[in-house]
Order: sequence, then C-alpha cells, then structure tokens
Amino acid sequence: MTDKKCKICRRAGEKLFLKGERCFTAKCVMNTRAYPPGKLDSEKKHKSSTSEYGFQMKEKQKIKNIYGVSEKQFLSYIRGSEKVATLSKIHPTLAIYIGLESRLDNVVFRMGLAKSRSLARQIVSHGHILVNGKKLNIASHKIRVGDIVSIREGSKVSKLFTDLQTKLKDYVTPTWISLDLNKMEAKVISLPKEIEAGFDFTKVLEFYNR
Repeated sequence: MTDKKCKICRRAGEKLFLKGERCFTAKCVMNTRAYPPGKLDSEKKHKSSTSEYGFQMKEKQKIKNIYGVSEKQFLSYIRGSEKVATLSKIHPTLAIYIGLESRLDNVVFRMGLAKSRSLARQIVSHGHILVNGKKLNIASHKIRVGDIVSIREGSKVSKLFTDLQTKLKDYVTPTWISLDLNKMEAKVISLPKEIEAGFDFTKVLEFYNR
C-alpha cells in the first residue's frame, strides 16, 4: 500500500523528499508511479490542461506539504510577509521563505539532525532540542539571528543521534547556519538571502491575492 507521504508527492508531480533517505533510493514511488493516485491508465500518458489558478494552488499545496504546516499556519506567514518585507526592505516572497526557514523544526532539519522535516518535528516535540540552552518543544518557534540550537545533553545518547559526527562529516549546511560538530550545535549567523530553487512563492502570493 502506498504511503500517505508518497501520495502527496504523486499529487504534486515531483519529489518533495518527505521521507528522507528513502526518496533518494530506487524504492521511491516517484520512480515507478509518477502520476496522481487514482488516475486511469488512459490518462497517465497525457497531461491535462491546468488553469493558472490550478498552478497557483498546486504550488501552495506543495510548499505547505514540504514544510508540514497547516493552512492556518501558512496563512499567518503570508499575512505577516508584507510587514516583514517593509521593515526589512526585502521582497514579500523572500519574507515568506525566511519565515518558513526560521522555524525550529526546519533549522533542526537544515542542521542535518534529521533526514526529513517530519522527523525533525518529532525530535523537537520530544524535547531533544535546546535553543540558547533552554529546552523548547514547539516546532514552529521562530529562530533568530544569533540563536544557538543544540542537542540536549541527555538526548545525545539517543539512537536518533548515534554516530552523528561521522554521518555529518561531509554534510554542508546552508550558508546562514554555522554548524559545530564537536559541540553538536549550530548558530544562526544570518537570514536566508535568496529563495531555494524549486519554490515559486510568487504563485503563492497570487493565489492568496485573487
């Protein structure tokens, strides 16, 4: 039976890497069934025409699923983007991206402590993570420049972090995160300066501004 997360990728029509390592293997369902679930055999080889509204909605759903946020949470990032953009003098699309990337669960994922954002959320909610030395279990907590994210001392023996230094030896973090493997912690040294390839936040804004 196809996993729920695999169905999300099939609906999106592309790999969203929701299952971590499995997405990089031959077992990934997108290698064999890269078409929406429930589609008839006669439809699989033909692309249906999609309206601009359809493309906008598809991009919105894709980004929501990648970050694992609800509609209510996502809408708060959209609504807050204009204020952030004005104060920071950046484009609203970059403001949305920064808001999502600044989530604690995403930073844990970007540090390489989890193979997927969903696992990163579990790690945070189970109390394994410290922010500036204080335990936090809220995945949506906003991380700011200068914050230090680390693994709780008592959690370092967990199987989740077994042989982490070896696993992350060649891991490259985003430029806005400085990772110290010896201390098993990371410092946020800046905000993301550009949107990662594969995201079209312009379509998302168009969707909400219709």
